[in-house]
Amino acid sequence: MELVGFLLPLLGALWWPFARIMAMMMTAPVLGEGMVPVPVKALLAVVLSFLMLPITRTGGMPDPFSLAGVVAMFEQAVIGGVLGLALQFAMAVVTLLGFLASSQIGFSLAQMNDPVNGAVSDVVSVLMSLVAMLVFFAIDGHLVLMAVLGQSFRAWPVGSGYGPLLLQGVALNLGWVFSAAMLLALPIVFSTMVVQLGFGFLNRVAPSLNLFSLGFSLITVFGLLMLVQLVRFIPEHYVAMTNQVLEMLQQQMRMAHGR
Repeated sequence: MELVGFLLPLLGALWWPFARIMAMMMTAPVLGEGMVPVPVKALLAVVLSFLMLPITRTGGMPDPFSLAGVVAMFEQAVIGGVLGLALQFAMAVVTLLGFLASSQIGFSLAQMNDPVNGAVSDVVSVLMSLVAMLVFFAIDGHLVLMAVLGQSFRAWPVGSGYGPLLLQGVALNLGWVFSAAMLLALPIVFSTMVVQLGFGFLNRVAPSLNLFSLGFSLITVFGLLMLVQLVRFIPEHYVAMTNQVLEMLQQQMRMAHGR
């Protein structure tokens, strides 16, 4: 009975941080990918819940099996999911860049099984995703995730709810994902368009030539050369976009502290 009396408060104290951390694990970059098994995510969330106990205040929380407890669990899941989704923005930019580049150089016609996302995608997108993952670990992105998670428990303590500004700020910052990906892919898009226009004028001059088969190969080669020149700048842009996301989250946390 003494052991049960000791474990029940401990399990109650672990449950609320576990709900937030597990939701963040499901949406965070790299850790939230399909290649990481769900049991591994759950085990990691339990370990982090133990480590976060000194900064998670769960006093006065309702019964987890009551309606108020379900609502509180939903609040923790929303906070964790939104934080992981915000940090996913920089990864989404690089992946979207791969899709845009692949569609321009003709690689989107050849699809392959993507073991990372568990779906069918093109080879350029898979390559861009791997580059982004390497940069993520190179800048200690997993440690940044833990730091953001720890600060979130101070900004939005367990049981205090969350401000609607968090959801609004993340939603309004979603637009720059598309604009950043388009700006990164603009050199490839413009160069392939120039090559296609050149072949169009050449086709008017010499219509008897089979320019379709020749032009497709040259566009692919030219697009790959532009992609080689572009890949070396991806780490710098990834770090800049990650810093922008972290600044947005820091601003939301400061506003939550000022409530």
